[in-house]
Amino acid sequence: MLKPRIIPSLLIQDGGLVKTTKFGSPRYIGDPINAVKIFNEKEADELTVLDIDASSNHCEPDYRLIERLANECRMPLCYGGGIKTLEQANRILSFGVEKIIVSSLFIENPDMISRMAAYLGNQSVVIAFDLKKVMFSKKYEFCIHNGNKKTGKYWEELIPKAIELGAGEILINCIDRDGMMEGYDLELLTNIYSHCTVPMTVLGGAGSIEHLREAISQLGIVGVAAGSLFIYKGIHKAVLINYPDRENKHRLYSF
Repeated sequence: MLKPRIIPSLLIQDGGLVKTTKFGSPRYIGDPINAVKIFNEKEADELTVLDIDASSNHCEPDYRLIERLANECRMPLCYGGGIKTLEQANRILSFGVEKIIVSSLFIENPDMISRMAAYLGNQSVVIAFDLKKVMFSKKYEFCIHNGNKKTGKYWEELIPKAIELGAGEILINCIDRDGMMEGYDLELLTNIYSHCTVPMTVLGGAGSIEHLREAISQLGIVGVAAGSLFIYKGIHKAVLINYPDRENKHRLYSF
């Protein structure tokens, strides 16, 4: 039986683990390798690692760090950041990474998405949509390069195109909710989910187990990803890596 996936999302900057708020003000958290070790012990369903500056700075992926993460990780690992070519994607998957995430590539070189999907398999290609609400509007604009560059395009036209190009999964990240810990944008996510014919993962806003439960209850079989929820503890946001135990996970699945 398929179940929702509960996914810690780790942000990398200059090789270190950081946490952002609305895609800004990165706060250094620690060593990402240590975080992976803890999530191994807690038997996380899946792990997403995103290098937040690689694409905007036109940097190559940090292959040494990715290989170290893959060697340590005992759960499916999904990596994004700086991937522009089929050769880069293939090299990263050769380390044992299960899926690669691309975002700006979808706008800048959509034909490469098709090439990756054809060569690597659709299931290995995830397109991430970083969406920001347009002021005084109900529209959400797709932004790239760590949210710093507007595209003038919206999810309604882009989701079908991404699937047509061969994306095997869609990751929706709500910029305005990032790090706020006030809950997912369920209205937006429900609208997108009704138009999405491939697996979908949602990110941005989770601050409690109840937020995960609400998303699973409303959306169904999706990946519910979070950063702050699994890194911070308490109102003062002390750094304490955590993850639902088996009993709490079972309750989340019972919707």
